[in-house]
Amino acid sequence: MKKTQLALAAAMIMPSASVSLTESKEKRGTYSMKGAANGVVELILYGDVGWDFTAKQIATDLRAMGKVSQIKAYIQSGGGDVMDGMAIYNILARWPCQKSICIESVAASMASVICMAFDTVIMPSNAFLMIHSNWGGAVGTAEDLREYADLLDKWRSSMGKAYQDKAGGKLSDEQLAKFFKEDTWLSAQEAVDLGLADEVIEPMQMAASINFKRLKDFNNMPKALQTLLAQQGNIGATNTPAPAATISPASAASVPVPTAPSQADIQAAAITFNAERISGINAAFATFPQLAELKNSCIADATINADKAKDMILAKLGEGTTPAAAQPNSVIIHAGNGNIVGDSIRAHVMSRAGHAQIEKDNAYTSYNLKELARASLADRGIGIAGLNQMQMVGLAFTHSSSDFGNILLDVANKSVLKGWEQANETFERFTRKGQLSDFKVSKRVGLEEFGSLRQVREGAEYKYVTLGDKGADIALATYGEIFSITRQAIINDDMNMLSMIPMKMGAAAKATIGDLVFAILTGNPKMADGKTLFHADHGNLGSGAPSAEVLGVLAELMESQTTGGKDPRALNIMPEFVLCPPNLKRTLTQIIKSSSVKGADVNAGIANPVQDFAEVISEARLKADSDKAYYLAAGQGNDTIEVAYLDGIDTPYIEQQQGFTSDGIATKVRIDAGVAPLDHRGLVKSTGV
Repeated sequence: MKKTQLALAAAMIMPSASVSLTESKEKRGTYSMKGAANGVVELILYGDVGWDFTAKQIATDLRAMGKVSQIKAYIQSGGGDVMDGMAIYNILARWPCQKSICIESVAASMASVICMAFDTVIMPSNAFLMIHSNWGGAVGTAEDLREYADLLDKWRSSMGKAYQDKAGGKLSDEQLAKFFKEDTWLSAQEAVDLGLADEVIEPMQMAASINFKRLKDFNNMPKALQTLLAQQGNIGATNTPAPAATISPASAASVPVPTAPSQADIQAAAITFNAERISGINAAFATFPQLAELKNSCIADATINADKAKDMILAKLGEGTTPAAAQPNSVIIHAGNGNIVGDSIRAHVMSRAGHAQIEKDNAYTSYNLKELARASLADRGIGIAGLNQMQMVGLAFTHSSSDFGNILLDVANKSVLKGWEQANETFERFTRKGQLSDFKVSKRVGLEEFGSLRQVREGAEYKYVTLGDKGADIALATYGEIFSITRQAIINDDMNMLSMIPMKMGAAAKATIGDLVFAILTGNPKMADGKTLFHADHGNLGSGAPSAEVLGVLAELMESQTTGGKDPRALNIMPEFVLCPPNLKRTLTQIIKSSSVKGADVNAGIANPVQDFAEVISEARLKADSDKAYYLAAGQGNDTIEVAYLDGIDTPYIEQQQGFTSDGIATKVRIDAGVAPLDHRGLVKSTGV
């Protein structure tokens, strides 16, 4: 967000992995998550997004809560990291429970986006919601900068979608563009009027501990908030402080008179600071027991904090080492974002997994996985002297300057997608692809909702069509499995963990959707009218073994479907597919492909009335239910069965299970999808007997 570092920038185009745009600072906010009876969770989000509270913390703690029926959140934040904020938004928006959040004082910048994930946003009348555009900085070539600008646009678009999804049509593109143009502060009532908040409550007493240092960089701050924060010493008052009456009575009453800290307070703060400094240094040295002497000297020097200690560790480990891949008279050149080591290693592993061509000029072409792990450290100047194989590979996974773990995830993700794309599944031929933005139950409009359009006389007004509530229900669910890329697999150069296993999981993901689709045909679920999908009253249930005559009758059932109601309209739905178990495939193919009717004299001139009227699709799942039943289906896009994906993401994806571990990367393949029958008119069933 504005005046907030965008950490992704460093990873994308900074030439050195040691350079970071993220400001080093002490945590100063409050984060907590507590479970109560009946699955109610209380969530406290005070401070900077991505620092005082993170997506990783929230996801981990939510999973640990078990069954969650309701989340009650409280926030006061000046914003923070864009990517971590969007991750928090997505985690909370998709969590399947009722969610409410109270903005106790200010939700500014990225914090305001997080609020949009909640069903109910509550604001005291003296609270504020601030919206503005994201910003960041970059260093690199002109192409790098253009790419970075495009990235900022994409993040801003994601933020805008969060606001507009919450507003439900009340926030136009023009209004949103205006909000993004400059810092826009919304009062509680203004936020409610725009659909960005849901309820205004009595003013709250703003705590004296509000510590929004980043607010000093924002523009257009309301005078009431500016005065309050100036009196609390959080920002410099650029204008003469307004009288207390400019703040709501409850808020003004809570503003304390500043007092100088006592000697005891100063001593306590110093002790706390030193304890945190020592704790940070101990954490930095946790995986380097051989550097105990250096650790003790860092602890003894009060001027050294955890960040300085990490630099000293790298310098010590780098003593006497030489980059492994630096060969005399050789130059490694690889197109990418300036990350020569990472790009070259990625290209080599991709080629080994079968996802790319071998690059002859790639200096890492002969390396196995263990050697690549070593190169990801040594070729970046990270010392590995004294480490055994397991320690070295573990460090390649976890060191902040090594992107080895991310490279392996990229390769595994490619394998997952390859398995998905190559899976021999047929459901996409006759189902409709849909999109859902959350996990709530949604309704789809059925064919019976619309008759013919009404005539509009000259000068008369158009009439609004009234939609009923009989549409089919559809909701998303999450499907996935976890697998690990372990240190042992790297040492053993086991490429199956990066290629075959993820490919099989990608194929399994697609098969899962196929299982859901064909389970609808064989399970014959109830529709919105209380009758099963295939029912005599729906006019889509027939009988008889495959023959030209029976297929003609079944096709006529579909072609005769109407909208129903008082003034039914013919729909003229045509069958395009015959879905059958494998044992009926050849019989049906012969009937449909023949030019004449079975048993008739070839010279009699009797034409086959169902010749080429539909394509036969064989599906083994149908035989598991019945080796006699078969189905007609309308073409893709017509009302048969919908397969909806979260935000239209119609492929599985890999995501990291909460953090890297020293043993490797625990990852999961997941897909969010919902499958439901939309209407009975695009499907016909024959019992086969």
